[in-house]
Amino acid sequence: MNIFITGASGFIGSNIVKRLSAHNTFYAMCRTEFAAEKVRLIGAIPVYCELGHVEAKHLNNCDMIIHAAAFTKEWGTREEFWQTTVDGTKQLIEIAKKSKIKRFLHISTEAVLFVGNDLNYIDESYPLPKKSKFLYSESKLESEKLVLNSNLDGVFEVMVIRPRLVWGPGDQTILPILVNMVKLNKFTWINDGSNKTSTTHIYNLIEGIKCALENWRSNQIYFITDKEISTYKDFLSRYIATKKAFPSDKNISKFVVRTLANVVEFFWQIFKIKNTPPITRLAAYMLSSNFTINHQKAIIDLGYKPVITLDEAFRELNHD
Repeated sequence: MNIFITGASGFIGSNIVKRLSAHNTFYAMCRTEFAAEKVRLIGAIPVYCELGHVEAKHLNNCDMIIHAAAFTKEWGTREEFWQTTVDGTKQLIEIAKKSKIKRFLHISTEAVLFVGNDLNYIDESYPLPKKSKFLYSESKLESEKLVLNSNLDGVFEVMVIRPRLVWGPGDQTILPILVNMVKLNKFTWINDGSNKTSTTHIYNLIEGIKCALENWRSNQIYFITDKEISTYKDFLSRYIATKKAFPSDKNISKFVVRTLANVVEFFWQIFKIKNTPPITRLAAYMLSSNFTINHQKAIIDLGYKPVITLDEAFRELNHD
């Protein structure tokens, strides 16, 4: 299959290309020559364009699109989140339909459902919130709605995949930040790290995407997660330890960290500070909430089965 992919130079997108290119040809969106070289090295064909400005010629000979790009920085303006994540998705859908692309696989996030409360073993039937407190969640929610609503004619087939806390070898987002915080003695547990979370190892996510391509179910949403559920303290301690860093037992309460994050973001917005604040509301609320997921729908519909356990994954990371 010929697949046009966005976000191919990122953690998730690059693994999609590397692990699924044996039976597919990937055409990867690239904005720069640096990104083009990265995708060439993993086996994709670079296509020079950017979100919001994709043309029919960029989709020539492609059967489907995998959309893995979004604005994922910890801090940004509403305009930045919307331009990339919402407007970029909208334009990509429009040109895909005009170009007679048959299928569109959207890599979303569990964060579309998060408004600050505990979410315990939820599945895909959990209702979408009317509005989110967090720009990242809100922008991903709006982009997901755009994708699902584009399927109303029944011709343009769409599917949404929602991973939760993606991790594993090659992670250049979560792990480096955590390790740096530990080394600078800035890492602090929230609620003693006792809240529970589902996670998604990158190998399991790619397996879920592979199953989705092989057992396509149009206009459906699927959670893809690891088999195990962990506390933040257990999971993050083991993950950070793979880089020979070891968090202290410093702790802060849920109430204090949320209050602090609200105050910090308020001042950052008032004074239009561009640097990332020391704590964001999304991080504070997420790390002080339970967020566990039931992925049975993917098992039943797609034949998904996690290919690596947490213990196996940590052994691999420690060996590397």
